[in-house]
Amino acid sequence: MMEAAQAQLRVLELYSGIGGMHYALKESYTTAKVVAAVDINTIANEVYKHNFPNTYLCPKTIEGMTLDEFNKLDFDMILMSPPCQPFTRIGSQKDVLDPRTKSLLHILDILPRLSKAPKYILLENVKGFESSVARDKLIQALESCRYIYQEFLLSPILLGIPNSRLRYFLLAKLQPDAFCFQTSYQIIECFPDHEVADSRFTDGHSRFDQIVSTGDNKKEHNNSGYCAENDKSETTMTRLYKLETPEHLKKKQIQNNNLSIQMIQEFLEEELKDPRPYFIPPKTLLRYALILDIVGQSCRRSVCFTKGYGHYAEGTGSVLKTAPDVQLSEVFQSFQTLSEDEKLSRLSKLKLRYFTPREIANLHGFPPEFSFPETISLRQSYRLLGNSLNIKVVAKLISLMVE
Repeated sequence: MMEAAQAQLRVLELYSGIGGMHYALKESYTTAKVVAAVDINTIANEVYKHNFPNTYLCPKTIEGMTLDEFNKLDFDMILMSPPCQPFTRIGSQKDVLDPRTKSLLHILDILPRLSKAPKYILLENVKGFESSVARDKLIQALESCRYIYQEFLLSPILLGIPNSRLRYFLLAKLQPDAFCFQTSYQIIECFPDHEVADSRFTDGHSRFDQIVSTGDNKKEHNNSGYCAENDKSETTMTRLYKLETPEHLKKKQIQNNNLSIQMIQEFLEEELKDPRPYFIPPKTLLRYALILDIVGQSCRRSVCFTKGYGHYAEGTGSVLKTAPDVQLSEVFQSFQTLSEDEKLSRLSKLKLRYFTPREIANLHGFPPEFSFPETISLRQSYRLLGNSLNIKVVAKLISLMVE
């Protein structure tokens, strides 16, 4: 007797942005259809419509949606990534007092009153959300509606992607169904089916803390540095360059020596038609040379790309060294004693440039067919990608949720 075909899940994508959740859903190979995507950001909506022209896109505030509007969509799953600004460590941290949490609180108010409770819920946010009042209200709502749930703190590095993007995730499933993995009241810092036993990490710290060079805001990015690449003194840890601390360097070396993580070069555009827009201006080089996070093509790490990338230099993401034969040690030797002209002369040898939007999209897991409309500027592309998510991470979580 043939097994019955799996019913198609109806998915509601809230805070849809440029379609990261939609792509993750496709990547998860879940039998599903996005019945509606909701976002108020007109620029993000333009990109979403460009890539998903056949999906119903609702350009309005979520808190403006009525219970009846939600019920008419008849959805089985919610995928959402609420605004992170109320919870970031460099933000105001107003939590539920921030007006930008109104939409999430509205969803939590609507949830128990829906005519049909969704079977699955996935939420993504920044690290910091896990200690917020908003998170507590979310948990209370889920428990009152008889959901089981699991919280995570995950980075793409766990999937072999050379980019640190530590994020909070929550999976919820309507009872009596259960997850395919053992749940815990603790926040899990690896995928449930991910191998965590590693002889290199036996000092009582989590594998995640050891591997990941975290950094989702400026405070964590101030001690920046370079990967080992061809610089022997970096490899042996005999010298430190720029403002790097020994602890920071050790974390980066652990990651660069982890052969399960891909090299940066796997995510780069093969040939840039015109690289000039991406080269770092001389003024920026002089001012921020000592705090730029510089990576080479053979590195296995990069720091989190934020919405300020390409506009602000400090703490917004790594920059790429495109001169393979120039050693960082040569450039920064007695650097502080040089004149500005001499500093600039040395720095120019590195041929530092920003990662292109396409390259950041590659690191985020966006497929080759994803693109920006010609009307979207370079700065807008960086902002939208900085507010996006890693598709590979979310796809794996969706698969775990529905299994």
